Amino acid sequence: MRRLAMRIATGVMLAVLPLAAAAQSDPFYVVENGQQGGPYSMDQLAAKAQSGALQQTTLVWAGGMADWTPAGNVPALQGLWQAAQTPPDQPPTLPETQPTTQPTNTPTTQPTGNPQLDALAEQERRDMGVPATNQLHSGAMHGPTPNSIPGGQLITTKGLTEMVQRQMTFALFDVLGSNETLPGAINAVGAAQAGSFQDQTQQQMGQFLTQLTQGKTDTPLVFYCLSVECWMSYNASLRAINLGYTNVLWYRGGIEAWKAAGFQTVPAGQMQQGQQPQQFIAE
Repeated sequence: MRRLAMRIATGVMLAVLPLAAAAQSDPFYVVENGQQGGPYSMDQLAAKAQSGALQQTTLVWAGGMADWTPAGNVPALQGLWQAAQTPPDQPPTLPETQPTTQPTNTPTTQPTGNPQLDALAEQERRDMGVPATNQLHSGAMHGPTPNSIPGGQLITTKGLTEMVQRQMTFALFDVLGSNETLPGAINAVGAAQAGSFQDQTQQQMGQFLTQLTQGKTDTPLVFYCLSVECWMSYNASLRAINLGYTNVLWYRGGIEAWKAAGFQTVPAGQMQQGQQPQQFIAE
């Protein structure tokens, strides 16, 4: 039997630059049911937020942003939900006093990015001439991969570290199973198996993810293996996508990109303090 394990992680403790705020005038693209939608104006996004179609966990992107990011973490969009919660036909409460000046230490701008991670992202997204496919890869697991995945999103090292910096809750899968892993990741090698989306592995993976995410199919799921020439995490991502998960993030660069950025790995099987192992057994 093969054992898979995974946990919901609140991220790795890293010092990385925050995401630059997108201008409100830029149109946004939105992940809707696993597909890219848009572009949408701010008025259209406000209507989606009010109707509940746009959640704070929904992945969005606009010009100037490094990667797909949860909408609630984009400063330009944070006011959408505050506005949606304002009771209809009720004017905002006037302040008791309105001082002419108000000192503040809050920065008015944010860093535009990390040049090292920007350059690395270009390598992680490079086109290797392999077309994207929605079928499980059954050939050699080491070889050039597509630079996109149907129904999911490619995430770079910069995008992943931004999720960590913002202390997002997400599920992190190590699909390689080597002697080193990203901090907080748990071995999920069996999810890389070839086969079909009706096989026993798929059924058991579905049961495990349902229990792990409490049925919340918009939970961000991150899958990685060795590098841009590793199909294992591509297969695992496709399995999650076909189970109905709408925020599947394929970390194409994997361990090699993580280390190239100067971040540390940990020995496989090392448990963080307070971590409770959860195992998915595939027979």
